[in-house]
Amino acid sequence: MLSLLAASGAADPIYWEQLGLRPGIDLGFFTLRFYSLAYLIGVIFAYWHTSKMLREPGAPMAQRHADDLFFYCTLGVIFGGRIGYALFYTGGDTGIPSAFTDFSGEGIVSWKLLRLWDGGMSFHGGLAGVTLAMAWVAWRDKLNFIRVVDYVSVGVPMGMLLGRLANFVNGELWGRATDVAWGMVFPNADDLPRHPSQLYQAGLEGLLLLIVMMLLFWKTRARYRPGLLAGVFTFGIGISRFINEFFREPDAQLADFAARTGLSMGQWLTIPLILTGLIVVIFALRKPPLGAGTTQTA
Repeated sequence: MLSLLAASGAADPIYWEQLGLRPGIDLGFFTLRFYSLAYLIGVIFAYWHTSKMLREPGAPMAQRHADDLFFYCTLGVIFGGRIGYALFYTGGDTGIPSAFTDFSGEGIVSWKLLRLWDGGMSFHGGLAGVTLAMAWVAWRDKLNFIRVVDYVSVGVPMGMLLGRLANFVNGELWGRATDVAWGMVFPNADDLPRHPSQLYQAGLEGLLLLIVMMLLFWKTRARYRPGLLAGVFTFGIGISRFINEFFREPDAQLADFAARTGLSMGQWLTIPLILTGLIVVIFALRKPPLGAGTTQTA
């Protein structure tokens, strides 16, 4: 069902370069990259929405905790995402992450690991960085960790939506060759029509999951079941990424790995997320909900 066919003979493919897209906004002295802007807007939205949720009954923390939390979470996204990319996606078959050993860059910062503007961020690494940030703030301020994760997870899909749209605008992370009518030729790939898998990811990992999380928080009593929101998010992002990886072209340096194992690196990394999310949801539903007036704002 998910077999993807090379489509050199497909009629009238869509050419990405004819869409008139640009990777950023030229300000003359500086180009504001849409990918960087996506991260910025995603963090701002998550902060604003979390602050709004904290004004509702049952909040697990005060606004002052959210202020600290999003500072550390931003650092977690940046450093975790970059280190995760270096560990999981730059080793190839050698097993040695090249981002740690490559000092061939130009300018003051020659170490590839620090050159964020050259691209390369891992969702799984960013997720690990954010989790560590939440764990630190929860431990320091004696907050309920799982309930903190519940609240933060609601706004995260917005960042996923914007980030994948930015990938599409940049013409990067394209999909596998296909013969579907909406197949698209990306100039930095080859002449084959390919799945615009960035848009699939934006829709499934971003928009759909955002709608689900918003409805759970604002239209149900899910926030009174510790772990339910976090579990749904973890399971949802894991299963969405697993499905989307069937349409996304594996990273060039890991193509042989995907061919040997039958799954891409992204799919192997999402299996623990799917299992963890499912277990957390089951445990959350088995426990009685908290009282409507329950708060934890130490």
